[in-house]
Amino acid sequence: MLRTRVTRAVYDEDRHLWQLSTDTEQTVTARFLILATGCMSTPQAPRIPGAGSFAGAIHHTARWPREEVSFTGKRIAVIGTGCSGVQAIPVIAQEATALTVFQRTPAYVLPAHNRPLHSAELSEFKVTYPEFRQAQRRSRGGTVFEPPTRPALEADEAERTAAYEAAWNEGFLNGILRTYTDILTDEKANETAAEFIRSKIRSIVADPATAELLCPRYPFATKRPCLGTDYYATYNLPHVSLVDLRTTPVERITPRGIRTSDGEHELDMIVLATGFDALTGSQLAIDIVGKGGATLQKRWADGPRNYLGLVSAGFPNLFTVLGPLSPSVLTNIAVALEQQIDWITDCIAHLRRNGLTEIDATAQAEAHWVASTAELADHTLYPSVDSWYTGANVPGKPRAFLAYTGGLDRYRKECDAAARDGYPGFTLSAAH
Repeated sequence: MLRTRVTRAVYDEDRHLWQLSTDTEQTVTARFLILATGCMSTPQAPRIPGAGSFAGAIHHTARWPREEVSFTGKRIAVIGTGCSGVQAIPVIAQEATALTVFQRTPAYVLPAHNRPLHSAELSEFKVTYPEFRQAQRRSRGGTVFEPPTRPALEADEAERTAAYEAAWNEGFLNGILRTYTDILTDEKANETAAEFIRSKIRSIVADPATAELLCPRYPFATKRPCLGTDYYATYNLPHVSLVDLRTTPVERITPRGIRTSDGEHELDMIVLATGFDALTGSQLAIDIVGKGGATLQKRWADGPRNYLGLVSAGFPNLFTVLGPLSPSVLTNIAVALEQQIDWITDCIAHLRRNGLTEIDATAQAEAHWVASTAELADHTLYPSVDSWYTGANVPGKPRAFLAYTGGLDRYRKECDAAARDGYPGFTLSAAH
C-alpha cells in the first residue's frame, strides 16, 4: 500500500498471526512479518529552540522536497557534516551567495573519484560478473579485494604512506581500512592512517585554522567515513565559512537565522544534515506488540535484542532485514540484504513444508547472540567513540554497538549452520 505508514503490529497468539494497523485506518493480517524498514530511514532532527519561528525554509536532507530547491542568491546554513552534509555542501556552495557550515564533529572524508565508466571496462567486467558475485557473497564485507596480511606498525613510514596514498586514490570508502590488518583494532596503527588523512586535509584547505577544525581527532572509521567530491576544497571559497559548534554552540533558531554563543547568523534557508536514528529507529517507530503484550520498545529499552540479527524472542514470525546486531551497515548492504532475504524465504519455506506455523527465538540464544556480538565489537576500536553506530547521536537512546562486526562471511556461516542443523536457538511449532 503506497503512501501508507504502518503504525502498529500486534501478534495474535491464538491464531499465530500478525495484525497490522496503518495511519489510513487500514488493517492487514499476515502469518509472517518482515521489517524491511531500512537501517537509515528515520531522520534525526536536532531539538533546537525556536525552530518554528524561522522566516525562511528549513529542509532535512532525508526529507527533501520533490520540487526543485533553489539556493541561488541565498544565505544558506548547513547543520551537520556527516555523509549527507558532505555531499550537499559542495553542491549548495556552487549556487549560494553565502554558505555557513555548522559542524559539531568533523568527518573523515575520502575522495569519491566518480567518473563515467568506459564501455571496454563494462564489457570486461560483465564477462566475469557471475564469478564476481560469488566472490562478493564469500567475502568479509560484501566487496571483493585482496585482504591485507600485515599489521601497519610492521611497515615503515614510507611504505605505509605509499599504501595509504594508493588507497586514497582508489575512491573506495574502505580503501584505507584494507591496507593493514590492525587499523580497526590497534589505536597506534589507526593513528597512522588518521594522521595521513589529516595531512591531506591540511594540504587541501588553505586556511590553517579551518583545516584544523576539519581534522578529526578520533580513531579513523569508528564513525562512518564519508566519500565526497571537492568537499575540503569547498572551504577555500570566499563565501563559505565554518562554525565550530563545540566552541560556539547553537543557542536557538531565530526568525532571522541561527544564534550561537558568538552571535547571530542571518540566513534565508537552513539545511539539516543531522543523520538518522540508525538501525533501530525505523522498527521502534512502529508500536510492535508480541507475546504476552510485551512491546518491542520495552524489550529494547536497554538496547536491541535478537538472535542472528533476525528474530527477537517473544516476537514470533517477525523477521528483521538489515536491522541491529547483523552486519548491515558494516558491509555492502545489497549483498547483506540478499543473504538475509534468502535465509528468511528458505526458513518460511521450511515451516510450510513441515506444517509449522510459528518460529521464535529462544531467550537463551538471544542472550548469547547479544553478548557475543558485543564481545566481537569490544575487540575493535568502534565502541570507544560516540557515534550513530552506538546510538549516541539520539538523546536518550541506550548505548550499545548496534552492528555485527564479525564480517558477512562469518555471519553467513552462522545463519547457514542454524538452518542446516534444524534451527537450534529457535522454537518451531504448529497451530493446535
